[in-house]
Amino acid sequence: MMTTQIVLLGTGTPNAEPDRSGPSIAVVVNDHPYIIDCGPGVGRRISAAYHNGIDGLAMPRITRAFLTHLHSDHTVGFADLIFTAWTLGRTEPLVVYGPKGVHSMSEHILAAYELDIMKRVQGLEPTMEDGYRVEPHEILKPGQVYEDSYVRVEAFPTQHGLWVEEFHGTYPCLGYRFISDERTIVISGDTCPYLGQIEHYRNCDVLIHEVYSAAALKKREKKWQQYHSQAHTSTIELAKIANAVRPGLLVLVHQLHWDASEEDLLGEIETLYDGRVVYGRDLDVY
Repeated sequence: MMTTQIVLLGTGTPNAEPDRSGPSIAVVVNDHPYIIDCGPGVGRRISAAYHNGIDGLAMPRITRAFLTHLHSDHTVGFADLIFTAWTLGRTEPLVVYGPKGVHSMSEHILAAYELDIMKRVQGLEPTMEDGYRVEPHEILKPGQVYEDSYVRVEAFPTQHGLWVEEFHGTYPCLGYRFISDERTIVISGDTCPYLGQIEHYRNCDVLIHEVYSAAALKKREKKWQQYHSQAHTSTIELAKIANAVRPGLLVLVHQLHWDASEEDLLGEIETLYDGRVVYGRDLDVY
């Protein structure tokens, strides 16, 4: 029987909060890890989760990654995934899936660390040559993008700020649906509500979704109210989405609450939604 674990590696936002790493989630199926997004601090969070008993997050196992979009808070740790796992024993390339631009980002990161790679490969350090390589796959259309013996992964377009339309025939922002024999897990990525969203989320066991406090946003400057309302999902909007989808578990991540508390954020949702909902914290396991 397969065991499917969800590990919240980072629940943060672009704000440099000392107790939250940047956005990153691990889906681990029978000790095979799949990393979704790689915000700042991802390597240390992977190591912490491994030392907390998640054997599948041993660093040499980090060989599959998926990016929802290329905002810096979701990708600053991309180099960390490439090089930390390599120097700690990965012997095969990192295979990464994401929107258009992933190939270019991969090439530029490797170019930036060209001297480091040369010294490690040609010097005295016993590193495996293939472990630093990256195999990027750009997702050009929705649907199934990956399958192995443990999971099937489907990608769907989301709407995030100005990145809301098709971009040269591709989708710049993505959500993912991970399907194992045991569970179906939907990861929203950064998004505001959009047409067709419910169908992408329907029939999932776990919905991992970004959110901001609707009440706290009203106290912010108009320019920020305009941005967040068009780029992210409020507590009130998420409660309505959850009512339509009825996931087994709703997990809040990428939480923007400003001067609101965790209890305030949950309370705003629970006034409209009576299902099981939890406030996600770094290194939580579900």
